[in-house]
Amino acid sequence: MLDTSALYAVFDRDDHWHGVTAEAWGEVLHSQAPLLVTNYVLVEMHALLGRRLGVAAVAALHDHVLPWVSTVWVDESLHREAQSALRVACRRDLSLVDCTSFVCMRRLGVKTAFTIDRHFEQQGFEVVPRPERRSRGSQRPH
Repeated sequence: MLDTSALYAVFDRDDHWHGVTAEAWGEVLHSQAPLLVTNYVLVEMHALLGRRLGVAAVAALHDHVLPWVSTVWVDESLHREAQSALRVACRRDLSLVDCTSFVCMRRLGVKTAFTIDRHFEQQGFEVVPRPERRSRGSQRPH
């Protein structure tokens, strides 16, 4: 499952995690594992890329990422379950988009996320890039 945190870092060469995520993204593509992304993550990516990097970055997302991934469309049931999970978690630093990904991953039996967001590990998922591959120092507070 793709997450905004790592995917954005691949696009932004000035991002602290760009090198690690770009290398890991190449490995993910070569692994030929099925790649999934929720439409909520895509909306988040569009907004973030457009605002920070411009329309060329949004076009690159469409041309170089979306052909390789399958979009999981969030329906009312998934949305409500994610809202409930967010309310139960009662954490300021957790988003509805992340909770939607967690619920979706559990429903589909997906165990690994392409992310640098610590919340995925806290929820029991494996993450790529692995934490030990990341630079020592502060974690992105995502």
